[in-house]
Amino acid sequence: MSLQAPNGRIVVWLTLFVGVLFQIMPLPDLVEAWRPDWLLLVLIYWTMALPHRYNILTAWILGVVLDIMLGATLGVRALAFSLVIYVVAMHFQRMRNFTIWQQSLLVAALVGVFHLVVFWLQYVLTKASYSHAIFWPMLSSLIIWPWVFWFLRRLRRHYKVR
Repeated sequence: MSLQAPNGRIVVWLTLFVGVLFQIMPLPDLVEAWRPDWLLLVLIYWTMALPHRYNILTAWILGVVLDIMLGATLGVRALAFSLVIYVVAMHFQRMRNFTIWQQSLLVAALVGVFHLVVFWLQYVLTKASYSHAIFWPMLSSLIIWPWVFWFLRRLRRHYKVR
């Protein structure tokens, strides 16, 4: 079976699976707080590239999977992913026309919204305490976005994902 059939869906789901693996991979305590939101970055890319196929439902399903794998309150990341991907799906044409640095700033803002929604829901449900460290992934996601975008775009063009 070719990786091009059916319409590159295997390639997309493999990248989403790798995003989940990178998201749950253990890291040393020193860099754990700076971990980019790999799954969210991959979801943002595929929603920008193919919004008719990978959008809110995909984000919700992967959010529930991530909640289960992290042992977190069920639905917290699913709701946060869905809200962020809704914004991306509504503005994908505008985002495609931004330069890579403008996209990076927007992605950083979206990652910040994701973390604020997750914090707010955890605060309401479990009385989580606030820490400025929830904003550190914004910076790492801002820095890593151009390479994620470049890699996924090359992958999409190589396998003719449509």
